[in-house]
Amino acid sequence: MFNNADKAQQIKLVALDVDGVLTDGAVIYTNSGDETKAFNIKDGLGIKLLQRAGIEVAIITGRSSALLERRARELGIKAIIQGREDKRIALEELAAERKITLDECAYLGDDLPDLSAITAAGFGSCPADAVEVVRDASDWVATARGGHGAVREFAEMLLRARGQLSEFVDSYRS
Repeated sequence: MFNNADKAQQIKLVALDVDGVLTDGAVIYTNSGDETKAFNIKDGLGIKLLQRAGIEVAIITGRSSALLERRARELGIKAIIQGREDKRIALEELAAERKITLDECAYLGDDLPDLSAITAAGFGSCPADAVEVVRDASDWVATARGGHGAVREFAEMLLRARGQLSEFVDSYRS
């Protein structure tokens, strides 16, 4: 649980890894050589809720994928950094461009390439199935696995800590 409401209030940017966070980490190739990815719709709504709360969502990934660009467009994510293994530096660049500090950033990752960004961010998080060293370094660990609602769980946790979740839930009741 995210117990520090003040810390939750200061988050202005949430950066997400892709494989193992927005997806289950599987890379599937068709016979024709095309790659496929499965994105969780509930995670997508979690991203939209963060955006409605005024929190920018960005993607930092070590791989490059046209499928990811399409999904990011569908979700209104403008900051997409692909093909970067230096995720901490990428997060620092995003923060500097927005004139915010790393303390105002949250990062969700699942494996060793994410470790430096998780520890540098003001709030580092991971899915339940992240590697052990990443779980140990994270401020918060989801109960859901990557690609299976971990991003949604994170979004709801953060919005609950900011006192905004019930307002968004109520908007779907009417």
